[in-house]
Amino acid sequence: MGLAWIIAGLVMLVGGAVGLSIAYIATRPRRRRKLEQAQYLSARRQFAFRREWLEAHFLTLAGKSGRPRGLAWADCEFDDGVSFARDRGSGELRALVGVTISFAAIEGGGMEDVEAVGDLRAATAVFRFDGAQWVTDGRAVFNLNPAETIRCYQHELEIVD
Repeated sequence: MGLAWIIAGLVMLVGGAVGLSIAYIATRPRRRRKLEQAQYLSARRQFAFRREWLEAHFLTLAGKSGRPRGLAWADCEFDDGVSFARDRGSGELRALVGVTISFAAIEGGGMEDVEAVGDLRAATAVFRFDGAQWVTDGRAVFNLNPAETIRCYQHELEIVD
């Protein structure tokens, strides 16, 4: 009779372990989503905290990019709003901010006589969260606001709420 109790106890122990394993596996996506949400909220707070520095760094890098050819970045106004998206491939967060840019012709750059040089240009400034901090490479998506940028690059980006 003692052997029967031992076998019954082992069956219950194994059954309980299997049940716990199944419960753990079943709740893993929910826990992963909660972790991603916490990381996203932290990244948003960090973006708000460092935004002024990031905008200045964006402008410095964009001005050195040589784009558009023959023009120098004269001024850049950043919109107040920010749209967040996730890169579908890498999972990295992106912060997209609408900007209004003015350019000046560079002497000898071939744009001095172009009348439209002084026109304001709409664009989207792109920032990315590398997992530890927000960075920028000075990339601007011209002629699209942040929502249009996400739509245009929907194969690469998904909106994050």
